[in-house]
Amino acid sequence: MRISTKISRTLITFGAVLGLSTVSCAQETADMPFDSYVQILKTKARAEGVSDATIRRMTDGLSINQRVLALDTDNVSSSSSSGFPSMAGYVSKHNTAARIAGGKRKFAQIRPLAQKVEQEYGVPSEILLAIWGHETAYGAVKGNFDLSQALATLAWHGRRRALFEREFLDLMKIADSGIPRSTLVGSWAGAFGNSQFLPSIYLRLAVDGDGDGRKDIWNSDADTLYSIANYFRDAGWRRGQPWAVRAYTPNSVDRLAISSKMDSPVCSRVHSRHSRWKTVAEWKALGVMPQQPLADNVMASLFEPDGPSSPSYLLTQNYRVILEYNCSNYYAMSVGLLADDIAQ
Repeated sequence: MRISTKISRTLITFGAVLGLSTVSCAQETADMPFDSYVQILKTKARAEGVSDATIRRMTDGLSINQRVLALDTDNVSSSSSSGFPSMAGYVSKHNTAARIAGGKRKFAQIRPLAQKVEQEYGVPSEILLAIWGHETAYGAVKGNFDLSQALATLAWHGRRRALFEREFLDLMKIADSGIPRSTLVGSWAGAFGNSQFLPSIYLRLAVDGDGDGRKDIWNSDADTLYSIANYFRDAGWRRGQPWAVRAYTPNSVDRLAISSKMDSPVCSRVHSRHSRWKTVAEWKALGVMPQQPLADNVMASLFEPDGPSSPSYLLTQNYRVILEYNCSNYYAMSVGLLADDIAQ
């Protein structure tokens, strides 16, 4: 599993808070033996209130995970590729008939629960299921890396030490709540559970949806749905607004005139592909016609992922919320389209 761009975004935000640049983080090196660095992590965890018993069980036998280092290196090289692959090709590969059918089956099984969560948080049930489907195939593929080892390895390596050291310490706090190390497994970059939360996100936004006293995003359908919905509400999801609608865009539209001049401080390559934001009424005046109902006063951005001759979309603010989960147009579009398919 490649590192998700939500982790990269967390790094940028966290680095900015500390006054760090991504360049300076990248220049850090593993400048001490791994065992010595683990001792530093233990000291910091103890200073933040983690019990000695938890520290011992979570750090016993820790060693460098070479597979994690290899995947991290591959992530850096792949993220620098130029050009934009076909969106249609990506969506057809990820939104398979099996994934769509799996989402429909899961929705049928938990419909009353999903609708209850939707009513409380305002996030459509199909969006919650689409996230769950994309992240872990509805819980079937959650990752099997020992999170303690993976995060200690990444923190020691130093390229993003500030980020991964914080995540390691937060993992210790989760373990100190009584969750066994055998449960705390996930992706090579530290995400875990049905929703693939990082430890810091789990501590801040995970929800005990079924009221049993645990925030079990590994096994509980209720905790999983409530936690994803809480993430989306926290990110600014607007109740009653679609993530996007298909649009008819005539050739007469001047693409250069509507191109965005904004240089986003986060995921700039993603946002650079979207047009300027205009009201739906302004888009209609240019001949861009939404193919589904969308109020004239809604702000939207035109996105033509595969060029003017291919399907175009009017993106709403809720599309940007999906990007908060994983800042990739490919991810966000495939989640939105999967949600549409599940709802049909």
